[in-house]
Amino acid sequence: MAKSSILSSSIAKKVAMALSGLFLVSFLALHFTINLTSVFSADTFNACSHFMGYNPLIQFVMQPILAAGVVFHFVMGFVLDFKNRSARPIGYAKNNGAANSSWASRNMIISGSVVLAFLGLHFYDFWFPEMVYKYVEANPLDATRYYPELVHKFESPIRTGLYCLAFFLLFLHLWHGFNSSFQSVGFNNKFSRALHKLGYAFAIIVPFGFIFIALFHHFNQ
Repeated sequence: MAKSSILSSSIAKKVAMALSGLFLVSFLALHFTINLTSVFSADTFNACSHFMGYNPLIQFVMQPILAAGVVFHFVMGFVLDFKNRSARPIGYAKNNGAANSSWASRNMIISGSVVLAFLGLHFYDFWFPEMVYKYVEANPLDATRYYPELVHKFESPIRTGLYCLAFFLLFLHLWHGFNSSFQSVGFNNKFSRALHKLGYAFAIIVPFGFIFIALFHHFNQ
């Protein structure tokens, strides 16, 4: 009975983590779409960023929900990884994991930790200055400031390199994460194969798209 309860609890945690990951993917897609406009039109990027930055629904409802989703997803990831490692028999360490799984699947906690660290850098670079600009310094509205601020962030080759590294690890994280999420929520029907392919396409296009944006602004100062 106890073993069944533990198993059910573990499955519930995996499902919850999968659903939170799929929720965060929707934010990632929106974030990528807005940032991609900076490559084609500074005015469009400024308009989108200004709308996102001053819309009350986004600022005071969606933003807290997003922050809670990020914290929940990563906390659950660390909890599940700890439980998995604790549950493995001692002899498991002698097995060759590389023979049965990819590097991404065996090191989700590593790629996830780096992505978490990147989020910290991203908050330091963009979110905190935005909060200071609006609520601490109480500066007047300036709907044209976003594009120059973005370009300035990618002047440094070190910061640009860190962004590119983080997005490459995000690619690895998403590559395995999509497959794992679909398995966790029990999605297995005639549409699952097409959805898996869509997930893999997303895992490639979005992270490498972010890398392209960073390099574009770095080399077009």
